[in-house]
Amino acid sequence: MAAPRIVFMGTPDFAVPSLDALVEAGLAPVAVVTVPDKPAGRGQKVRASAVKEAAERHGLTVLQPESVRDPAFADDLAALAPDVLAVVAFRILPPEVFETARLGAFNLHGSLLPAYRGAAPIQRALMDGVPETGVTTFFLQRTVDTGHVILRRRLAVGPDDTAGDVHDRLAEVGAAAVVETVRRIAAGTADAEPQDDTLASPAPKIFRDDARVDWAQPARRVHDHVRALSPFPGAWTDGAGETLKILRTRLATDAVDGPPGTVAVVEGRMRVACDPGAVEVLEVQREGKRRMDVADFLNGAEVDGAVLGRG
Repeated sequence: MAAPRIVFMGTPDFAVPSLDALVEAGLAPVAVVTVPDKPAGRGQKVRASAVKEAAERHGLTVLQPESVRDPAFADDLAALAPDVLAVVAFRILPPEVFETARLGAFNLHGSLLPAYRGAAPIQRALMDGVPETGVTTFFLQRTVDTGHVILRRRLAVGPDDTAGDVHDRLAEVGAAAVVETVRRIAAGTADAEPQDDTLASPAPKIFRDDARVDWAQPARRVHDHVRALSPFPGAWTDGAGETLKILRTRLATDAVDGPPGTVAVVEGRMRVACDPGAVEVLEVQREGKRRMDVADFLNGAEVDGAVLGRG
């Protein structure tokens, strides 16, 4: 059987292992679609997406449409005569785009669908303290994240895992899932099953207010909130004269006297009262600074007795 004609679509680091895995499996895409180069970073230098850099490393053709809704883009895809569209962390596609694939278009999603449909499945799952998550591949249809499931792959989540930890492991699990999904579609064995909408849960995009730490929550929920938003965008709190990102915590064994948000510094350790319990802060980031261990932070900050979250 001849290898299927695949068009791969993706943008960030999360998608790169999937593209690499397809190439290594002898399933190199006939084209890779990603976003246009754009300014990034403090110097606003124009940069290519992680997927474009990976595609060029493999010598693959790259398409960078300004809009996936431009009829010319659908025409360009149709001219490639794709059998399969493999989508990993890309834009929402209109039907005239994903219907260009002869055998079907599928997406890799970072949750066990129908749980955590939406833009932030990893962060929202960790906010809820789940012990397990995973990836799902499903055929695209008009309503986002609702298509028939091709396969799921599960991943255990530790109580101190951050979103960054889970993101990296899911990217690797997802890469194997993408290869297997392409093979099943090409072989006609992708026996997709409908999602049970009654089990669906949302995973909306994270906005700034969503990332604020509520110290009046139980310590476990505060800890889950912090790790769910680490390293990006970072849970934050007001207090001690500045906005401070809290990037790593652990559950404290001792309580802290005072209302939620009260800081106790003892022997170089920083604990913060929750309701109930307390967390120990391990890593922070001050405004305009790099992330740092709490010991370095405490060398230049007087926070003992401060009450965070009152900004």
